[in-house]
Amino acid sequence: MTMPQSSDDVGVTPARVVAVVMAVVSPALAVTALVIWARLPEAWTPAGATVTPQSAVSLTFPAVGAFLIYHRPRLNMAWLMSVGGLGGAISDVSQALMLRAAADGELVLASWLKFPGQAGWAVCGFTLTMLLPLWSPVGRLPSPRWRLVLVLGGAALTVASLRALLRPDPPLEVYPFPAVIPNVLQLPAIAPYDRLIFTLAWTFIYTAMVLSALSLALRLKRADPIGRRQIGWPLLAFTGYIVFLILGQFVPVLAWPAIIWAGLIPVAVAFAVTRYRLYGIDTVISRTFVAAGLLIVISAVYFGVGALSSLVLSGYDQLAGLASALFAGAFFQPLRRLLQRLVDHLLYGRVGDPRVLAERLTQAVRRGDPAEALTSVVSVLRDGLAVEGVAVEVTDGEPRYVENGRVGEDPREVPLVWHGEMVGRLLVGPPGPRRFPAAHNERVLSTLTPYAADVAHAVRMAADLQRSRERILSTREEERRRLRRDLHDGLGQTLSAMAMTINIARSRLKKSPESADALLRDLRSGMDAVAGDIRELVYGLRPPALDDLGLARAVRALAGQSSPGTEIEVAVDGDLSDLPAAVEVAVYRIVQEALTNIRRHADATRADIVLQRERSVLRVLISDDGRGLPEERRAGVGLSSMRERAAELGGICVVSGVPDAGTRVEVMLPLLATAVEPRTERLDPLDRR
Repeated sequence: MTMPQSSDDVGVTPARVVAVVMAVVSPALAVTALVIWARLPEAWTPAGATVTPQSAVSLTFPAVGAFLIYHRPRLNMAWLMSVGGLGGAISDVSQALMLRAAADGELVLASWLKFPGQAGWAVCGFTLTMLLPLWSPVGRLPSPRWRLVLVLGGAALTVASLRALLRPDPPLEVYPFPAVIPNVLQLPAIAPYDRLIFTLAWTFIYTAMVLSALSLALRLKRADPIGRRQIGWPLLAFTGYIVFLILGQFVPVLAWPAIIWAGLIPVAVAFAVTRYRLYGIDTVISRTFVAAGLLIVISAVYFGVGALSSLVLSGYDQLAGLASALFAGAFFQPLRRLLQRLVDHLLYGRVGDPRVLAERLTQAVRRGDPAEALTSVVSVLRDGLAVEGVAVEVTDGEPRYVENGRVGEDPREVPLVWHGEMVGRLLVGPPGPRRFPAAHNERVLSTLTPYAADVAHAVRMAADLQRSRERILSTREEERRRLRRDLHDGLGQTLSAMAMTINIARSRLKKSPESADALLRDLRSGMDAVAGDIRELVYGLRPPALDDLGLARAVRALAGQSSPGTEIEVAVDGDLSDLPAAVEVAVYRIVQEALTNIRRHADATRADIVLQRERSVLRVLISDDGRGLPEERRAGVGLSSMRERAAELGGICVVSGVPDAGTRVEVMLPLLATAVEPRTERLDPLDRR
């Protein structure tokens, strides 16, 4: 757990020593009290439980308080926890010693042991059930008006303690033990008002406790989102404790959960103080309310149907139990879903369910093109996260940035990863006025980030495709210009010169055969040069290895030309003999570029090339065991060229890798769309002469 920094120096100080002593003494006293109670004679053992919420307080509060004091010695709430826990321990051990002394016949000593027990009980109750919730989680009262609650609670606890110490001794007939432990300060005059004083004192005690917990609810309403998340923990713990403590006065079996809740209070306060966010308070609250609702309703259905069945089917108890179980089971799942929706709506509003947001996002993406889908993504995410702004930045040659609202100067960055490739960033702005957004954000982000990554990838693909089309048009015009220039300025001029040479040779053939023969030899050399120029033009249009060897053998030939220090394996799965010409060229050039990168940059010892043909797609995988891709990298001309060649045919090219773990290039090219493309028949190598 990472604690907030404090200005106090870390080291041995009197405050830390005192806190550690209380953290050790309090559990020791609590355990001592349990041991004494366990060894009491049966007649002197309390009829109720000897383990009370005070026992849990003694064991947990001082330990957590000492932990907080060690990091923040001036934290007043930590001192309240330590002092209150020590008071509870003193109360428990004093009461246990009182009964031990009474059982041994020392009634006077037992009467004096009432005083520390009652004082410890008052200190524990005042600090932990009134002061602590009023000061949580910031260490001060919500406002000066709340001092009245402290006055009310302190007065009620004082009256209850004085009443316990001053009331007259009860008759032995109604006393729960074999002998009456006398009150050495008893006032017989208050006997007629004893019951009234008891009722009023405990009424005001419970009122002060409820108001103290209510102060947390008011803080929750007025706090910012982070503050709500802090306050939610102690509010949940105090509410659970108070509810079960009051119910336990009427149904004794419900007093046991109050012990558990009492032990959870210091942990909840520690979460609030340290702003610890590993567990979501909204998840705890949600499951608590859902579980409680299920328990209450299912129990009511079970017992109700059981009672009705018993009346209708008198004498058939087994059938009544079976009917009750069937009805309860039938109600369970629909009721759980209904309660979960209600709690989500309570905590997060109308967009509480991330699946609803995902459905909204899916519908929005289906209705528009990738650019509009990106706008839908930021809109849905902003609603679901309840933040002031959300933006998506698509990393590409020409970055695209779409923002909804205001993300601020220091937004949270969430990477958008598509099949291992970084395709963009999600920027999340500061939280807006929403209950518990910090925990809810993680649920929404984990659900919707893959959708955002898909849309960002689609935007990149659309941009790549558009650039590829523009590049194709530009390249086609440039290629036409180059061919025109080469044919006109090179081949055209050469052919014109050859024609003139033929005419001159014809005119000299009869008069000077020797000079005509020399002209014809020059003409033959010129024809070889023309043939070479034509071959270069043809090679530039399509690699000859594809027609000479086929795609599979051409790729193996490329692998054989790689650097000697790299072992390259080529695997072919499926028939590659009738692929469209454009697909062959794209695969050949992509593999060629990938091998060039391996040779120049990877420093790999092994590489694998896999060509796999399926019914409607051709998959190409090039992987190596080299140095991988750096964390901070920019797509160079080679990587962009590979992506563009794949995009031209409606396919995808994904380049992934991490430092020192190799690089992986995965290409998928559709075949149905290109199957009707006309292609040049392969020529026999002898026809190239």
